Amino acid sequence: MTTPSFADTEFVVQTIAQTCLDNEKAFGDLDSVVGDGDFGYSLARGFEVVTKDWDSYDRSDIGTFLQKIAVAITSRIGGTSGPIWGTAFIRAGGLVKGRDAISGSDVVAMLRAAIEGIKARGNADVGDKTLLDALVPMTDAIEQSVAAGATSGETVHAAAVAARSAADATTTMLAKRGRASYSGERSIGSPDAGAVAVAVILERLDSVWADKP
Repeated sequence: MTTPSFADTEFVVQTIAQTCLDNEKAFGDLDSVVGDGDFGYSLARGFEVVTKDWDSYDRSDIGTFLQKIAVAITSRIGGTSGPIWGTAFIRAGGLVKGRDAISGSDVVAMLRAAIEGIKARGNADVGDKTLLDALVPMTDAIEQSVAAGATSGETVHAAAVAARSAADATTTMLAKRGRASYSGERSIGSPDAGAVAVAVILERLDSVWADKP
């Protein structure tokens, strides 16, 4: 029988997938300002496969499930996004391999592992105008909420607020990594598409969390 935290994990992955599908054009338009405009398309194609093959993924434990998702999206997401997002899922899943239940502190540790994987894979860090600029503050907010004994709903809301604020703050940054970095100072004035995607995903989670199964 699926544990509550396993069910929540599935819910989060499904929400990420659907949000990326629903925002394919919006993410692509944002990326086209200083990038090649394929970010939305790439994410959508990867998570389209996740949605299509949803029932076939190995659910023997949470870690295995997340790593199977990683393989699926990495094989279909093009450009640099595939390795980056795939690495995030692989690292997060690896931390809870063999587990069918996780705690709030486990979630924080999984996100920290994903962040370190993204840093290594993309040779990037906070301040380079990438998804890390939203993902790290979001994780910090989750850690603070968990430590304070907040409910899961309160924690998701705090994460969404932090991610949006951080994503908006990338507008004034100079891109140092990715295709946007090729545009130099033209990258200043628009937010990073990856950071915005993190914010939009968390805002979607926040809006549906109370109604999850």
